[in-house]
Amino acid sequence: MVEAAAGKTPREPRTERGRRTQRAILDAAAAEFGEKGFHESSIVSITIRAGVALGSFYTYFESKEALFKALVADMSGRVRDYVAPVLQGHSGGAVEAEGAALHAFLDFARHNKEIYRIIDEAEFVAPQDWRAHYLTTAARILERLQAARANGELGVEPDEVHAWAIMGMNVFLGLRFGVMDTEADLARVAATANALLKDGLG
Repeated sequence: MVEAAAGKTPREPRTERGRRTQRAILDAAAAEFGEKGFHESSIVSITIRAGVALGSFYTYFESKEALFKALVADMSGRVRDYVAPVLQGHSGGAVEAEGAALHAFLDFARHNKEIYRIIDEAEFVAPQDWRAHYLTTAARILERLQAARANGELGVEPDEVHAWAIMGMNVFLGLRFGVMDTEADLARVAATANALLKDGLG
């Protein structure tokens, strides 16, 4: 299910075929917006890339703006869903778990480079959704840190500053080593960042 972070939600498909069509439109939009930006992309070019009829677009989205808003929420959810299994299956401590989460995000960014252009443009095209993307991401990090503190794993009382600092580090490491450099050893990058977290939080 795709839910917009703010404003109207896209029309929810009732059939599996409809869900596939909506998914195809979202994937095509990610590619178009990632390559051309919001203003240079068109509904026609998106539907052609998706391989669907122009009329099908309006079955699920009211406008290009509505699609963009839905895409921001969709990509935010995809990052969450990509990282979640890594965290759930992690058997180490809280700091190590954040390192594993970073490694997963770096891998996601390397294979989905368009996320950076889309989220950056969202600040101006869909500011509420841009804000929600970062607020919800930081909230998830803070929740994990607070749980770790309650279990006696952290030497500090975590607050919003810690969560945003970790998120900021993740975002820019993803930009540098997921987008700009496709050859970097992601495990080494994550391990270096993890050592920094351990010294600061342990």
